[in-house]
Amino acid sequence: MKLSDIRQLVQVRVPELSRKRRVLAGAYNVAEYRAAARRVLPAGIFDYLEGGAEDETTLGRNRAAFDRWGFMPGFGAVTLPDAATSILGRPSALPFTLTPTGATRLFHPEGELAVARAAASAGLPYALAGLSTVAMEDVAAQSPSLDRWFNVGLSPDKGALSAKLDRVAAAGYRAIIVGLDTRALGTRERDSKNGFTAPPALTLASLLGIAARPAWWIDFLAADGIRFPNLEPAGADPSMVTPSMWEQILGHSESSQGWDDIEALRAMWPGKIVLKGTVNPEDVGRAASLGIDAVQLSNHGGRQLDRMLSPLDTLQEARQRAGDSVELIVDSGIRRGSDIVTALALGADACSIGRAYLYGLVAAGAPGVSRVIEILADELVRTMTLVGVSSVAELRARGTEVVRDLRVVGGAGVPVRADASLKRVDA
Repeated sequence: MKLSDIRQLVQVRVPELSRKRRVLAGAYNVAEYRAAARRVLPAGIFDYLEGGAEDETTLGRNRAAFDRWGFMPGFGAVTLPDAATSILGRPSALPFTLTPTGATRLFHPEGELAVARAAASAGLPYALAGLSTVAMEDVAAQSPSLDRWFNVGLSPDKGALSAKLDRVAAAGYRAIIVGLDTRALGTRERDSKNGFTAPPALTLASLLGIAARPAWWIDFLAADGIRFPNLEPAGADPSMVTPSMWEQILGHSESSQGWDDIEALRAMWPGKIVLKGTVNPEDVGRAASLGIDAVQLSNHGGRQLDRMLSPLDTLQEARQRAGDSVELIVDSGIRRGSDIVTALALGADACSIGRAYLYGLVAAGAPGVSRVIEILADELVRTMTLVGVSSVAELRARGTEVVRDLRVVGGAGVPVRADASLKRVDA
């Protein structure tokens, strides 16, 4: 072979000096974006993003729940798979949403504004956290075409709740998400060691971790101070964050609220309502009876109750309880497009991601979020093609024809179909 022939085969790439451009060009999956995020953030901030409750058993279980399902493709013609679907009655380019995450500007100076831009560009719904570091009105003004949802906490003060709902409606948010799993703050031991308490108290170790990441520190100091403009009471100075507000920020809400409050909320809010933070099929059935539009099966990404079941552990039974009256959204542990395919096959209408898009945000801002969405979309379409389905509707209709529970010895067990007509759920 001549030297000229070799030169045609070998392309020499000029080294990229920009860290963000290197990440965008060289990170090929969510795990690599996670690694890139870890290189950017101080150890304590990364632990706040990454950590779970107590022994973090639930955190690990969320991945294991996906790994125990295997695909069984069926041969046949597949047209270019269509990953578009409908979520809460509105078209979505892909069958997943971006779930609310609090204090997002800890991870990137633009915070929620960057996430909103990426979601709007991709044609996906984005749920803004009630404890976001950007005002709901600012997100609406920047991304008017975005399918905007807002995370509302239950409150015994019905006047304050009504005022918050009026504000949400005025800002053009069509759906609200209500958390069911924050009646107490999960014991996140990583945060305690790093000083993420209520209120925060930086430890020597966390200060050293910040010093080890000067680029993050420079960006943090150059940006406006962290504030929580959506916090109640309305009109309060957002810079005056009390210890009780910090408990809300870190995950605590009113524990005395119950189903009567959900029923009252349904009467107060004319738009869509999503209940988030349960894996209990009984809760799904109760939600359906109250006219709730969707339930987001979730264990809060393993951050609240340790040893809690994964959404996939109860998804099929939840689908049976829901019938066609309630949409089911699955989060907690999604890192691949193939995870989304598995959840849809088992009965989910859609999925939702949190940490995955935050990794992209940390590593490269809004383009990083967009790239994570693109990676998941590519993996999703590729998996649909290889499994042998041409659309999200076909995937959900065929259900567990295309997946097998690896816990069944030899794969010989009769799979459970992911539809509401079945009366039995196999173990």
